[in-house]
Amino acid sequence: MLRGMASLVPGRADAAGTAQHAQKIASRCGKGHFRILPTQTEAAGDLTVSSLGVGTYLGPETDAADNEYVEAMTKALSLGINVLDTAVNYRGTRSELAVGRAITEGIKQGFITREQVVVCTKGGYLTFGTERPADPRRWIQETYVKSGLFKWEDFIAGCHCMTPAYIKNQLDRSRENLGLETVDVYYIHNPETQLSEIPRETFITRIRDAFGALEEACAEGKVTVYGTATWNGFRQPPEKRGHLSLEELVAAAREAGGDGHHFRVVQLPYNLSLQDAATLNSQVVKGKRMSLLSAAQKLGISVVASASLMQASLCKGLAEETRKSFAELGTNATDAQCALQFVRTTPGILTGLAGMRTLSHVEENAGIIPCPAVPLSGSIA
Repeated sequence: MLRGMASLVPGRADAAGTAQHAQKIASRCGKGHFRILPTQTEAAGDLTVSSLGVGTYLGPETDAADNEYVEAMTKALSLGINVLDTAVNYRGTRSELAVGRAITEGIKQGFITREQVVVCTKGGYLTFGTERPADPRRWIQETYVKSGLFKWEDFIAGCHCMTPAYIKNQLDRSRENLGLETVDVYYIHNPETQLSEIPRETFITRIRDAFGALEEACAEGKVTVYGTATWNGFRQPPEKRGHLSLEELVAAAREAGGDGHHFRVVQLPYNLSLQDAATLNSQVVKGKRMSLLSAAQKLGISVVASASLMQASLCKGLAEETRKSFAELGTNATDAQCALQFVRTTPGILTGLAGMRTLSHVEENAGIIPCPAVPLSGSIA
């Protein structure tokens, strides 16, 4: 059940709160588990964030799954994970609702405050909510087109839109679902979807305008920082139509918000079997080809890894040679723990996200928190 805007939990993750949380449980955490997310904002400051985060993408759209997620996230928060990631379209908005319930429960139980948890969500994909309308096209016409939030030509691939009015609408919807006054990190979700139908010049205009809407949201206290959460965009070379240039996105943000813009985070898949972020020279910065991780470092952007377990496919069957690379975890480490350790010890990765819907998965994944998470030796490629 939605709470309504009048009852949103005030506050946001901030430097003092997240640092206090990390200090409180420091004795249970290995070196490097907590890292710094520089927001470059006065309201939040530099956030202390965990090397692991809870993802909420998968699972059935049922009350039972909702309850599992709430219980799992509440447990994760108590064990030293303070990054929760969701999206307005995940499980028909149910995942956002579950995140909100988990935060409320954590605050109620007294082991966290709002200022200690970094909440990230996304907008761009259309969702009908918890119930699909009988006539989807008519519903879209009445809900979005007729109200002026977008025109049909703005609606790409039958699923995606990022007009300023639509993004503002979706942000407010997410805030209501989450029950939170402020979203700490708000991503434009898979903006490269637009490139399947529109020219790059039009795309740059559209995303700059979307960034402008998010700059306004930051000024209004609805968002702390924003970015893009992608799947393919940053993993394609410049020659490909679906390529996203981080340098171009930062330039668009600067046009929208000036030198003090709030574009500070990007998300893309990265794991043992999908290492493009570190190994593929998909980016060009000042005329030089380099990896996404290297480009992000040069441009001052933090990187969050999604799909750290590749939707559970890395939870079993790892080669023994691979497992030996993570001796610091001990001989009883599971394949999932090794896969997560790979992600969180990669130079340039802030946080590795993994779906955690059950208590057993939370306890297994959090089992590596006491182990050192210092980035592997060597510079970013």
